[in-house]
Amino acid sequence: MSRFVQSEERSQDTFLPCRLEDYISEDNPVRVIEVFIEELDLTRLGFAGMQPEATGRPAYHPSTMLKIYLYGYLNRIQSSRRLERETQRNIELMWLTGRLAPDFKTIANFRKDNGEAIGAICGQFVTLCRGLNLFTRAVVAIDGSKFKAVNNRDKNYTVAKVGKRIEQVDASIARYLATLDRADREESDVTEAKASRIKEKIVGLRRQMQELKEMERQVNAAPDQQISLTDPDARSMATSGKGTGIVGYNVQTAVDTEHHLIVAHEVTNLGHDRTQLVPMGLGAKQAMGSEEITVLADRGYFNGEQVLACENTGVLPCIPKTLTSSSAKRGLFTRRDFFYDAARDQYTCPAGEHLTKAAARSDRRDDMEHYRHLSACLTCSLRPRCTPEKLKRVKRWQHEGVLDTMQARLDRMPDAMGVRRQTVEHPFGTLKSWMGSTHFLTRTLKKVRTEMSLHVLAYNMKRVIAILGVEPLMEAIRA
Repeated sequence: MSRFVQSEERSQDTFLPCRLEDYISEDNPVRVIEVFIEELDLTRLGFAGMQPEATGRPAYHPSTMLKIYLYGYLNRIQSSRRLERETQRNIELMWLTGRLAPDFKTIANFRKDNGEAIGAICGQFVTLCRGLNLFTRAVVAIDGSKFKAVNNRDKNYTVAKVGKRIEQVDASIARYLATLDRADREESDVTEAKASRIKEKIVGLRRQMQELKEMERQVNAAPDQQISLTDPDARSMATSGKGTGIVGYNVQTAVDTEHHLIVAHEVTNLGHDRTQLVPMGLGAKQAMGSEEITVLADRGYFNGEQVLACENTGVLPCIPKTLTSSSAKRGLFTRRDFFYDAARDQYTCPAGEHLTKAAARSDRRDDMEHYRHLSACLTCSLRPRCTPEKLKRVKRWQHEGVLDTMQARLDRMPDAMGVRRQTVEHPFGTLKSWMGSTHFLTRTLKKVRTEMSLHVLAYNMKRVIAILGVEPLMEAIRA
């Protein structure tokens, strides 16, 4: 036993430091939390309870509650009950709060009642990063990822899900009725008891069928034909795996490519990214304080109207075009085989013929222009590889020039998609690891946004501490 490291005797008197200050080193990240929150103007940010009531039990100062939450999210402790326990046993939290230990309900109510103010603090830290010149490249990568909600998949109903469950219950009722019919033809005590149990199951299934019929009516009446019982704002969303999906939220982030800081974020319950380019691009531009920023995104963000809306706003999107045509699979030429000459406003086909714009028709209401060659296609030897029709028609969007400009910008950045992937995917993986398998703990979109703001604030603070160090960051905050 003498060769092992020996523990101290529990009953032995020791001279521990008499001050909490002696337990916290100068480079402890908890000091950054203290300095950052003490320098904030919580009244201007809109925190409730800054003016205490003249009567009644004294309340906890909002700065104390904010310190508890920020410390918790920095250390992967998001539950209010767990935070309550930590305030009673964690020396760092004791130092941070001055040995105050609010109960879990008080902690949870603070997050519930100060959602917008907490989101504003997240923006304040991004402003601090901008003042530290951490956003010099003015290039961001945006992406969305699905995060699980509190709502279980079985508590989410869509038209397809309700229909499938009705079929399953109907099949179960038919199977039990057939079993009951066979049991009635047999006379014994065993079959009689079995028939009794089957009748109970049939009664339960018919009750379930009535509930499903009522749910089907509610789902059809819902605006998006979807209902979630536990979290009414959560929605069923498809994920990258074939045939898979989760019930949750779509978290959007804009991450700068230099230091991988999240400059802007948003939480939506839309299962796609097609309408998020403009809000995320403008949000990132405002947060970084740049007159012009380059935004890297994947094909999920490709939307002509969104790209057009970015024109003259200082947001320069770089998004690969989506390839939706089936011509290549059928062995036909694709749109990329036809070259457009902007000066002459004409296309050149693989055979070298020029397709010119057709006159606008009064019965055509779309914003597409049509290009064709009336005579060359009839005698062209490449027509079997070009089109099954008599004439080849190439459609062009009226604002296609905006997309061509974006493509030229993307061509000048051959590594853009690689930079996008290694920039924006890592923060999502880190946040999901911190949040655990359940991801969000709160319900409704408003509360989930608050929870996400705390995660983003904690992530950014940890990143800046790793970049600058504790003491330089504290000096910058005080300045």
